Amino acid sequence: MGDLTNSGDFMSYIINIDAITLTRSDGTLVTPLVTPESVDLARLNSITELVEAPAVPEGTYTSGSVTLDWTSTQLVWLNLNGQTQSASAANPSGTGMTTAAVTVTFDPAHPLVVTQNQSVRLQIAVDLTASNELTTPAAPAVVTVQPFVTMSAAPVDATVMRLRGLFVTTTGVSSGFYMNTRPFYDLVSSLGAVVVNTNAQTYFNINGSVYTGAAGLSAIATQQQNMPLVVYGTLGNLSGISPTFNATQVYFGQIQESQLAYYLTGTVTARSGDTITLRAVDALTPLGSTAYIDSVPVTLGSGTAVFEDGIATPGLTIANVSVGQQITVAGQPTFDTTGTVVVGLDATTGFVRLRPTTLWSTLNADSTQDLLSLGRFAPAAMTFTGTGTSGPATPTAYVVDTSAVPPGPTPTTGQLLQVQGGVTPFGTAPPDFTARSLTPGPSTLQTLVVNWSNGGSAHPFTSASDAGLVVNLADADLGATHEIRTGPAPLDLKSLAASPLITTTGADQSNLQLAIGSTTLTSGISVFNSASAFASAVNSDFAAGTNKISRLVAYGQYDSVNNTFVAARISVALHE
Repeated sequence: MGDLTNSGDFMSYIINIDAITLTRSDGTLVTPLVTPESVDLARLNSITELVEAPAVPEGTYTSGSVTLDWTSTQLVWLNLNGQTQSASAANPSGTGMTTAAVTVTFDPAHPLVVTQNQSVRLQIAVDLTASNELTTPAAPAVVTVQPFVTMSAAPVDATVMRLRGLFVTTTGVSSGFYMNTRPFYDLVSSLGAVVVNTNAQTYFNINGSVYTGAAGLSAIATQQQNMPLVVYGTLGNLSGISPTFNATQVYFGQIQESQLAYYLTGTVTARSGDTITLRAVDALTPLGSTAYIDSVPVTLGSGTAVFEDGIATPGLTIANVSVGQQITVAGQPTFDTTGTVVVGLDATTGFVRLRPTTLWSTLNADSTQDLLSLGRFAPAAMTFTGTGTSGPATPTAYVVDTSAVPPGPTPTTGQLLQVQGGVTPFGTAPPDFTARSLTPGPSTLQTLVVNWSNGGSAHPFTSASDAGLVVNLADADLGATHEIRTGPAPLDLKSLAASPLITTTGADQSNLQLAIGSTTLTSGISVFNSASAFASAVNSDFAAGTNKISRLVAYGQYDSVNNTFVAARISVALHE
């Protein structure tokens, strides 16, 4: 089985994954994914997709290949400082992207080993940050693409995943059910069985009826087989043929998808009466295709059912849909004169799912918060009219109710914060937002990004060893990007006293993914699971001066006291 993860500053990045191929040590080629799958890679930025592959012959696999296809891609959509911007995707030669087969070589000391009658986890990451660079910012914008993909055998961990497929039966599972997987937006494939375990806290939404624990399991047992559902949770046991999955949330039937409605997922940026403006929309059609809509009006009504994802909250109405909230809404579309472009959605007899919403802010002295972004958008992209009892919400003094946040360190004035929760019902603020978690910015997953211009650099580091990498900030070929990103807040590396050490020391050593390469190398992109092997590869690649680095991306946390960036994932993209 495999799970797909991704990162990047994109609102939407829809392409096809045409195939995934594995090469065994004896040269045998196995293709666990042969049916092209349409996927929005930007949506994988916040959740990992679990894709179960059909049975793969046992053996030791030394490399793999992922074929990415931009042929049907119209535009990709960027998130530029909390605003949307469309762009075309081009290769380094300046022509439009078509297809690219990316070879990935596993660490020789950690190949993919498939054992008979046992599942194994293969983690595949399409790294949008390492793959794309905005080379033409002004409209018509262009991103230059040098695809960067990693694969590695990964241990079972606490990664939250989305598992989509078809319900089978509760028979044979003490507290749970069997399902067959069908990833992304696929309406045809059936890629294998998974045992889904539930517990007393598992949330169920079954065709619009909400349950918790055993009541939900009893209700799902009466449902028809082969109906669609989506489960959120974590991997369980991989020791058998059918892996297990520990569910925290289950969405069954028409609450998730239907052949009778369109499903739009996005952020509410304005509301006037019963009409909301939905932005950065992922649109799912009854035919199982997806499209991006930058902005669309949605009409709600007294017949619109409202639910809160993961929480059995009673008495919700359309008043709970307010500015800044991320939602999924189902209804009937209206089209433009061509009959192909959605220009509105009537949800008066449909439903809304309130999704967990993230805001980034800095804390003011009076305990209000100065918004940097809300639901992925900058405050300037939103109209807060009507949100409050005596006036609109004030982005520079946003009132956040933190009474439901578990006890923890008290944030300090000026501190960067990531807050997750939901927006207060329309017309009732303050408070403007109810928090369920609050995390200091430096404790979140941060991204260190550096790019090099003029075809890349042959001297990108002042040092590269087992201890880590230090970027040469005085390099003449250093590009415009050299920063640590914490949500929407960047920190310029040149503003620091010295270039930080990018190190794996202190990171989870059981799940290191350290990669270097490009599609033009015979070995493609080589992935290493130890710092020493990675450092050796970096030094050998630059020893002769024939390869140049175009981009460096590391994921982890910046330690300002020691001026180190501790990362479990590092991508070094060579110029093609």
